[in-house]
Amino acid sequence: MLALQYLNRGGIHSGQRVLIYGASGAVGTSAVQLAKHFGATVTGVCSAANLELVTSLGADVVIDYTKDDFTKDGERYDLVLVAVGNRFGPPSQAACEKALAPNGKYVAVDQGRPKLIKDELVMLRQLAEAGELVPVIDRTYPLDQMVEAHRYVDQGHKKGNVVITVS
Repeated sequence: MLALQYLNRGGIHSGQRVLIYGASGAVGTSAVQLAKHFGATVTGVCSAANLELVTSLGADVVIDYTKDDFTKDGERYDLVLVAVGNRFGPPSQAACEKALAPNGKYVAVDQGRPKLIKDELVMLRQLAEAGELVPVIDRTYPLDQMVEAHRYVDQGHKKGNVVITVS
């Protein structure tokens, strides 16, 4: 839901060049798949450990943020989506705007609150049923290990989602 809503805020459509910073996280893994569904050319930004994962999700180009700075490489994007929260130290909005094409849009998950929209839920269900949207699950914890799950997530290096099971 978050990935779809923030891509929609950015005006996602076919033919766009989209950069997703944090492409291997919970929102990012969905954003890569959804941007490809909409017909965008996708550049994912993540660490070296996640390059293969992000490529497997459909990214056309993957950048290792520990080696390369997308804000300084001269490429321009129609949409830059920062899919990680501020506590994980993403590049600033001003830095990201340097990578925008004319009339490009910057969107970050820390901007505003998403809304529950029934039509979007239906669309996501249909994409999941068709195999176009596949959840990425890093780890699963039972409810009684919620504290451990939070500790793992707070390290900032999970791939996709962490799931809590309730029996």
